[in-house]
Amino acid sequence: MSFLWKKREAVADLIRLDKQYGTLLLLFPTLWSLIIASEGQPSLKHLILFSLGAFLMRSAGCVMNDMADHKFDAQVERTKARPLAAKQLSLWEALIVLAILLTCSLIVVLLLNRFTLWLSLAALFFALIYPFAKRVTYLPQLVLGIAFGWGVILAWAAVRNSLSLTPFLILLANLCWATGYDTIYALMDREDDVKIGVKSTAVLFGAGSWLAVGGFYGLLVFFLTLLGRMNQMALAYYLALLVTAIFLLFQTIKIRKVLQRPALFSLFRSNVWVGVLILVGLLLNYHVGNA
Repeated sequence: MSFLWKKREAVADLIRLDKQYGTLLLLFPTLWSLIIASEGQPSLKHLILFSLGAFLMRSAGCVMNDMADHKFDAQVERTKARPLAAKQLSLWEALIVLAILLTCSLIVVLLLNRFTLWLSLAALFFALIYPFAKRVTYLPQLVLGIAFGWGVILAWAAVRNSLSLTPFLILLANLCWATGYDTIYALMDREDDVKIGVKSTAVLFGAGSWLAVGGFYGLLVFFLTLLGRMNQMALAYYLALLVTAIFLLFQTIKIRKVLQRPALFSLFRSNVWVGVLILVGLLLNYHVGNA
């Protein structure tokens, strides 16, 4: 275990400690679900546990992904410096880090109700199969969308101790959102992926990727609109959704013109603001719109 300290910088790189936008992209849909399930009054306990859970599971997902892809990563310009690809850490050391993260995640979920505990097994399943999806399908982003969105189901179950149509509608919205922004992410590696035989939506749609991203974003807005109607949201929510739609439209237009890695990465990271906008809209709905 001493390697955790001796190789702390490599471990930090392994879990992307300095790149928490991935954690936020996982967390925001979970918070949407938590806020709706609690009618705008989520408990401090749930906020803390799900925030911590998002960090732990995203970190664990990074480790699982790097363990599965370390040979591929060594052949890709953007990822060849990752700890496993660069042999800064061994697979056994990464496995120990993964075990610690999953154990901590289990402790978090044990503090929730039993229904949520059983549902959490599905989250682990999707996180495990995602790294291998790109070997068999051009749509691994769909698997990522479920893995990144399963916190939606867990949050609802933690509050209500049951499920309904609403969390699955949020899950569908997140599925489209994640497929859209991860297609942008995959565009950074499209040429390398084609060479080494890795599949992705960026490879599948090619030059038409910007249209595909626009389509997925359009479905996101559609499902979030249905969500608002089903839950009788106030005007504030729809205004936030309108701003989100405009933001995503401009993002889609930029993708058509910009293919350089730094610009694509910036566009990918900007999706954090989508999560913020919808979160603000939901909070305003419950604390201003229905006042």
